[in-house]
Amino acid sequence: MELMGDIEDLIQEENVPSTRLRNSIMPRVRKRKAALTKERPEENGVHKVECDSIIPGTQKVYLKTWGCAHNSSDSEYMAGQLAAYGYNIVDDKLAADVWVLNSCTVKNPAEDHFRNEIKAGRESGKKVVVAGCVPQGAPRSEFLAGLSVIGVQQIDRVVEVVEEALKGNSVRLLGKKKVEGKKAGGASLLLPKVRRNPLIEIISINTGCLNQCSYCKTKHARGELGSYPIEEIVTRAQQSFSEGVCEIWLTSEDTGAYGRDIGVTLPELLWQLVEVIPEGCRLRLGMTNPPYILDHLEEIAKIMQDHRVYAFLHVPVQSGSDGVLGEMKREYTVAEFCRVVDTLRDRVPGITIATDIICGFPTETEEDFQETLNLCAKYKFPSLFINQFYPRPGTPAAKMQRIPTKEVKNRSRRLTDIFQSYCPYDHKLGERQEVLVTEEAHDRSHWVAHNKFYEQVLVPKEENLLGKIVEVEIIETGKHYMKGKLSQTHTPSSPSLSTPLPQGEVSGLPPAALTKTQTKKDFAKQERYIILSFVLLISALLAKLAWVCLNMLNQI
Repeated sequence: MELMGDIEDLIQEENVPSTRLRNSIMPRVRKRKAALTKERPEENGVHKVECDSIIPGTQKVYLKTWGCAHNSSDSEYMAGQLAAYGYNIVDDKLAADVWVLNSCTVKNPAEDHFRNEIKAGRESGKKVVVAGCVPQGAPRSEFLAGLSVIGVQQIDRVVEVVEEALKGNSVRLLGKKKVEGKKAGGASLLLPKVRRNPLIEIISINTGCLNQCSYCKTKHARGELGSYPIEEIVTRAQQSFSEGVCEIWLTSEDTGAYGRDIGVTLPELLWQLVEVIPEGCRLRLGMTNPPYILDHLEEIAKIMQDHRVYAFLHVPVQSGSDGVLGEMKREYTVAEFCRVVDTLRDRVPGITIATDIICGFPTETEEDFQETLNLCAKYKFPSLFINQFYPRPGTPAAKMQRIPTKEVKNRSRRLTDIFQSYCPYDHKLGERQEVLVTEEAHDRSHWVAHNKFYEQVLVPKEENLLGKIVEVEIIETGKHYMKGKLSQTHTPSSPSLSTPLPQGEVSGLPPAALTKTQTKKDFAKQERYIILSFVLLISALLAKLAWVCLNMLNQI
C-alpha cells in the first residue's frame, strides 16, 4: 500500500455528515529490522531493557508532547487509553519500556527536538512510537524508518500500536476517519483520557482548516476541515464537569471555521455549551483566523459577555501588510482584521485580543514591516507572539528567496522593542477582581488564576485554593501578569460539581473498567511473585545439586 495515499489530501471536500463511524483500516505489521530490534550490548553498546512483565498492558509508558493544545488533548487521550488498558504512565523516561512521542511540525526547532528524542530513545534501547503532525505529514522521513506511527486521526488505536511495538513490530496507522467516504472529526471525544491538569478539560471541536497558507506545514498533517457534531462536544463537556473540571478549553487549528463542513456554526455550538456550564466554571475559546470569525462577530460578542465565558480571543494577523498577507495566502486584509478587533473591543469592553506576527516572510519589504510595526503600536496587544520565519519543507514559501537571517533577527528585535514599551496592566493596580485558581505557578510560591479577561493573576499559595473562585486586590503588575492579595471579606468557593479526579486518574471510565484495570495490575504483581518464587526454587535445587556433587567427589 502506498503510504502517501493515507495522508490527508489538500483538495476541498464536500460536507461531512454529523455521524461518525470507527475507521476499519487494519494495521499493517512489518517486522522491524534487526538493527532496530535486537540491540545487543556486544554489538552497539546498547543495554536492552527488559520489561517488568510479560502480560500485555502492564509495562511502563513515557509520553512526551510538543506543540499546541490540540496535541496536548491528543496526548491526554492516548495516556487515558493506555492507562485504562493497564499500562503505567511514567514521567521517568529511563524507567519506561516504551516511549510515545507526539510531535509538532509548525517550527524547525520543535521538529529538531523530536528527532533528538527519537535518537535518545533508540540509543537507550527503548521501543519508540511516534505520533502527531511530523510523521503524519512526512511519513517517509528517513529518521522515522522502522518506527511505529500513530496518525493524528488514529489515536483511538494507540493500545494496538504500543502492543505491536513491544513485540518488536512496526505498525503505521495514517488513515483518516471517514463517514460515507468523507472526512469526519477524528477519534471519539468520549474516549478515556488522563488530564494533565484535572481541573482543565481540552476539547478539540474540529481538525484541519479551510486555508492554504503558503508557509504552513500543519495543513499537510491535519488536512481539510473535519468538525465534531455539537452533541458529542456538549456530552464531553458535561462528562468533564461531572468529574470536577472547572475550566474548558475549546481548541482546533481554526475554531472560527467550526461546523462549515457539517452545516452548523460556531455560535450554535457555543450557545449550547453555555447552557451546560455550571455556575462559576469557565469556557475559553481557542485560536480563530479572521476570515471565518467575521461572519459571527456580533454573536461571538454576545457570548463573551456571559460571565461563564472568558472575554479572550486569539486572532493571528501574521503581518500588517496586505501584500504580504496575499503572498501568505491568508485570505483576509488588514482592514478586516482591524474590524474584528475594533468590533470585539467595542462590544466587550476589556476583552483580551492576542495575536501572532511572522517576521521576515520572504516577500516582506521594509515598508511592509513598518506597516506591521504600526499595527502593533496602534493596538498594543497584551499578548503578542513574535516568530521568525522558518521555511518548512514542502510548503510554497520554502521555495521563495529568503531574507538574510541577520535582517530577520533585526526585525524581530524591533517588534519586540515595541511590545516591551508598554505595560498592559498598570491601570488595574488597586482593582478588586474575582479569579479562578487552576494551577501552580512556575515559582512554586503562587497559584495561577485568571480573571474574566483571561489575564494571569498570581495569588498566594495558601492551602485549599486550587480549583476555587477567590476575590483579590491587585497589588502588583508586570508585563505578563498581575499579583493579587486575597480579600479578607470574601470566602473562596468551589464551582466544581464534584471533587476533581486525582492526578493521573483515568477520566470517563465506569467503576467496572477501573476494577478491570486494577485486576490486570494485580495479575502483574502476582506474576512477579510467581517468577521470584520459581527463581528461588531453582536456586535451591541447584544448591542441593551442587552439594550432592561435592559429596560424591569427596567419596571418590
